[in-house]
Amino acid sequence: MDAEIRSQDTRTEPLAIVCGGGAVPAAVAEAALRAGRRVVLFAIRGWADPELVARFPHHWIALGQLGRFVRLARAENCREVVFIGSALRPSLRSMRFDLAALRHLPKAMAMFRGGDDHLLTATARLFEDYGFRLLGAHEVAPEILMPEGAMGQLQPGARENADIARALALIHAIGPFDIGQGAVVADQYVLAVEAAEGTDNMLARIVELRRLGRIPTPVGVGVLVKAPKPGQDNRFDLPAIGPKTVAEVARAGLAGLAVIAGRTIVAEPALVALAAQRAKIFVVGLRDAPR
Repeated sequence: MDAEIRSQDTRTEPLAIVCGGGAVPAAVAEAALRAGRRVVLFAIRGWADPELVARFPHHWIALGQLGRFVRLARAENCREVVFIGSALRPSLRSMRFDLAALRHLPKAMAMFRGGDDHLLTATARLFEDYGFRLLGAHEVAPEILMPEGAMGQLQPGARENADIARALALIHAIGPFDIGQGAVVADQYVLAVEAAEGTDNMLARIVELRRLGRIPTPVGVGVLVKAPKPGQDNRFDLPAIGPKTVAEVARAGLAGLAVIAGRTIVAEPALVALAAQRAKIFVVGLRDAPR
């Protein structure tokens, strides 16, 4: 069935956007609308922002309501789906499985035995089994991707470039373990590696370590680097930054942040550039991660 869907022109059909938190789902929806495509948001309760969701045709769903999604998406004539937005990894106990999802309970239990990439890829296969085609947000809205080069006037210096290279090598090395997409390095000293806590909480940890005197480098030294994991499915969970990321980098006392151009989502890029200028930190898109 998936091959049949791929062979047909779906550009005139509404796009289903399953959205978590943050401003990126709205940015993707607006980009699709500008391209002349109708959108229907499937907002996840507890994650999606009600004010942003209210701007578009939408339905609210809970985690585990697979049958409800399938029924509503088919009624809306949606065959292509985008998953986008921030989310916390749920526990099986927090899921509100409906009858359709309960049929896949053994598969769901296996999906949760692994990292985020494993979980998302398995979820994609489940949706594809129901005849949906999953797209990356960048396929719908390529303009949300980070461009190459600096956003603003500030550029990383030689010390920052060395820290960026070390952080990228670290992310590449731990990628096969499906751990995280971010690291903080200051003067070649690894301060933090992102795991289950997410980027914001990792940066908050830097703030706390600095308060406790555990950071050996002064304020204004160090970088946050975010990059996709090696072999990551680009349809899901691309690294993302926004004005809040810039604010947290500044609060952590770092010199700036670097991401991979073309493989990182930027929410509200104009505000990102303005926030970086005001905080006097750099935000740079790199050509690619080392192989």
